[in-house]
Amino acid sequence: MASRRNNLALNLTQALIWACVLLLPALLNGLITGEASGILKIFKATVMLMLPLMGIYWINYLWLIPRFLYRGRKAAFYLLNLAILLLLNVRSFFPGSIPEEVLDQVPFSESEIWGIYGVFWLLVLTIQALFILLAVGVRQIRRNHELQLKFEEEKRKGTEAELTWLKSQLNPHFLFNTLNNISSLTQIDPDRAQESIGQLSDLLRYALYESNADFVPLSGEISFMKDYISLMQLRCNEMTSVRTAFEVTDTGARIAPLLFIVLIENAFKHGVNARFPSFVDVQMTRDGKDLVFSCRNSVFGKSGTDHIGSGIGIENLQRRLELLYPDAFDYGSQNDGQTYTARVTLKGILS
Repeated sequence: MASRRNNLALNLTQALIWACVLLLPALLNGLITGEASGILKIFKATVMLMLPLMGIYWINYLWLIPRFLYRGRKAAFYLLNLAILLLLNVRSFFPGSIPEEVLDQVPFSESEIWGIYGVFWLLVLTIQALFILLAVGVRQIRRNHELQLKFEEEKRKGTEAELTWLKSQLNPHFLFNTLNNISSLTQIDPDRAQESIGQLSDLLRYALYESNADFVPLSGEISFMKDYISLMQLRCNEMTSVRTAFEVTDTGARIAPLLFIVLIENAFKHGVNARFPSFVDVQMTRDGKDLVFSCRNSVFGKSGTDHIGSGIGIENLQRRLELLYPDAFDYGSQNDGQTYTARVTLKGILS
């Protein structure tokens, strides 16, 4: 649709330019001489002069360039243009003899007159060839613009497909961890587990339905994180301290769904140990128009490659930030061996 509008605008602009070329000499003559009688005569002369050039331009622009030049049939393109130039100038190649009365009235010999005639028609052919090049140039501008629009459309479709793939990985990962927490609780406190199932249903509704949108209200995301943290606490004992602070009043702002949940998951996965004092501290604040999310937790080393700040969840988070907030986010993490801090800043999303 955008390509059609742009092409229509380009064609109308060209038609307007050609109209100005045809009308301007006659109008200028009328303004200078003040005689309206000469306007039509000048206009007719201009049309007769420019008509071959207009024909060369539009035949190339509308037909020869897209049908032959852009389809790799360059030889046919050059031969057809050569044929057009020959047809337009065939009478010029056989002008006949120069009348004696003309030779008597000009201060040139016959050979000099033929030389001037040859230079004139060489200039005419050069101008006609330049109009062919002009048509190629304008058509190439149009083609480049169409290719750019097509590239941007394909890039947008690719980005949407990648985001869909990332979210399809995120939701099952979240559901798996949450169901594990409920399963553990059924063995410890069945009554509390039953109460938590109702809370889980709200989380599932949000994760499976409301989070299908590209962006959701910040208020819904905050409620989701609070409920999720509450469920994650089911696995914790009195050795673990969990603190939350969501100090953002502009909850009408819109944000990508389930964006920070992987950081909270990692905090509980790597920062909680039932045998040692542990803590998880989740905060969301504003800095001007920027939204700042931070997650701090204690660190307990694990063997192998399973360590905090790694894994597909973190990779997905970083990729989603790159796709959804290009040049408008900061992500960083720090691990001093005892405390791990992850911080994400979304720039300019708050009013």
